[in-house]
Amino acid sequence: MNYFLYCRKSTEDEDRQVLSIESQRTEMKRLVSTWQGVTILRVYEEARSARTPGRPVFAEMLKRIQAGEAEGIITWHPDRLARNSVDGGQVIYLLDRKVLKDLRFATFSFENNPQGKFMLSIIFGYSKYYVDSLSENVRRGNRTKVERGWRPGNAPLGYLNDKETRTITPDPERFPLLRRMWELMLTGSYSPRRIWELATRDWGFRTRKRKRTGGSLVALCAIYKMFNNPFYAGTIPWEGRIYPGKHPAMVSLDEFERVQQILGRPGRPRRKKYDFAFTGLIRCRCGLAVTAERKRNPYGRRYTYYHCTKRRRNDRCSQPCIQEGALEKQMIEFLERLTLPEKFHDWALARLERARKQKINFEDTQRFAAEKSISDVERQLENLTKLRVRDMITDVEYLKERQELELLRARLLQNRGRLVENGEWFEPAKLAISFSSRAVSCFKAGDAQLKRLILEIAGSNLTLDSKILRIEARKPFRWVEGTNKNLTLCGFVEDVRTFFGQNTAENDKIIAKLQQFAELTSPQLNTV
Repeated sequence: MNYFLYCRKSTEDEDRQVLSIESQRTEMKRLVSTWQGVTILRVYEEARSARTPGRPVFAEMLKRIQAGEAEGIITWHPDRLARNSVDGGQVIYLLDRKVLKDLRFATFSFENNPQGKFMLSIIFGYSKYYVDSLSENVRRGNRTKVERGWRPGNAPLGYLNDKETRTITPDPERFPLLRRMWELMLTGSYSPRRIWELATRDWGFRTRKRKRTGGSLVALCAIYKMFNNPFYAGTIPWEGRIYPGKHPAMVSLDEFERVQQILGRPGRPRRKKYDFAFTGLIRCRCGLAVTAERKRNPYGRRYTYYHCTKRRRNDRCSQPCIQEGALEKQMIEFLERLTLPEKFHDWALARLERARKQKINFEDTQRFAAEKSISDVERQLENLTKLRVRDMITDVEYLKERQELELLRARLLQNRGRLVENGEWFEPAKLAISFSSRAVSCFKAGDAQLKRLILEIAGSNLTLDSKILRIEARKPFRWVEGTNKNLTLCGFVEDVRTFFGQNTAENDKIIAKLQQFAELTSPQLNTV
C-alpha cells in the first residue's frame, strides 16, 4: 500500500524545535523498514501550527490522497495531523468514504473500523483540548506578567530580554541612538523618513545580531512603529488596556503625545491651522459644501472668506465668495427675527409654569383613575376565580370572562405606563424661551463654538446663493419668526410646550444642544 509520510513541528521559527522534523523523519523511516507492504511515495514536511485550519502542505497531501495517489498516511502521532476540529473531522471523513484507508503512527495503534475511528476522534479531541488549555495558561501567565509591569514576548527595538530575571533592560548600544531619534522627532523639523536616513546612513544604526538573523538595516516601517508604540513612554498596551511598565522609559508620556500630534495619528489629529465657525453647516446653491479660507490684503489685514468648494471638474460653480463679517450679519438678522420681546419673556415663563401645574394636576387625576380601574379589574378577577372554585360558573364561562378581564387589565396597565413615561418638558421649554430672548446677544459676544451651536439650534438647511444666506427656522422657533403679534407669540409658547412634550429623536438632539448652550453661556441663562 502506498503512503505519504507527514512530519510537522509547531513553529515556523528556525531557532526552536530545529531537530523536531529531522528526528520524526529518521524515526519513522526506521519503523517503516520493519513494516511489510508499506511504500512511502513522498515525505511532506511542514513548520506550522495545527491549532487552526489552513496548513498548505497538509492540504496538498490530502488533495493528492483524494486524487488516488496514496491510500494511507504515516506520522509520529495523531496530533501531528490535527489539533483542531476541522482538520480532524476531514481526516475521519476521508476514512468514512474509504478514500483514506489506513493511518500508521509510532506511538498509537489504529484500525480502520468504527472502534478505531472512535478512538482516533478521542485523540484528536484531546489534542485540541491540550492546545486550548495551553493557550489559556499562556494568556493567564502573560496577564500576570503584564500586571507586574513587564511586557511578555520579545523586547522591542532598543531593549533586550534579560533571560535570568525575565525582565526587559535597555540595549546599551542602541538605546541612546533611539533616544536621539525621538529628540529629532520632537523638534518637529524632521520627518520619520529623514530620521531613518540619518540613523542608517550617518549613524550606522543596525538591528541587533542574533544567531541566524539581525545586523541588517532597520526598515522604515519599524521607525513609524517605534514612534507609535506607547511602550517607549513607559507603558504596556495589552488586550485593550494600558498598564504601567517597570522598564526604563525612553520618553515621557507628554513627549509621546506630542509626537502623535506631529504624526497626525488617528484619534490625535494634526492641529488645524484655523478653526472656522460655519464650515460644514452651509451648502452652496449648486449643492456642494461651503468652505472657508483666510486671505491677507496688500495692507497686511487678514480676512476670512466663505465660498463653494467647487469640486466638480465638469461644471465649475460660479458663485462668488463672501466675507465672514457679511455672513455673520445675515445670521444676526435671522436670529433677530426669532427674538422674543423683553417684556414677553417673563410672561412666557409664567405661562409655561401655569401649564406645567395644570398638566401635573391633570396627570395626577388620570393616574388616580387608572389605579382605581386596575384595582377594580383585579378584584373582579379574584371574584371570578372564587365563583369557579364554587362551581357557580362553567369552565367556558370562566375562561371567556377571565380573558376579557385580563385584556382590559393589560390595556389599563399600558395607559398607566404612558402616564409614567411622560417625560418632563418644562426645563427644555424654559431653555428654549430663554434661548429665543438671548440668542442674538450671545451670538455677537460668543466664540466660534458658541456661534455654531446657536445656528444648529435655531436654523436648518443653510443655503448660500449670490452672497445671500437663506436659513429655515427649526421647530419650535418657526412660530415667532418675523412677527411680534401677541397671538403669534402665544402660539409660539404653546408650540414650545407641545414640541418638548413629545418623545422623539429630534427633540433629544435639540434638548442636548440647548443644555450645552446653557452651560456655555452660564451664568447668564441660569439666572433666568
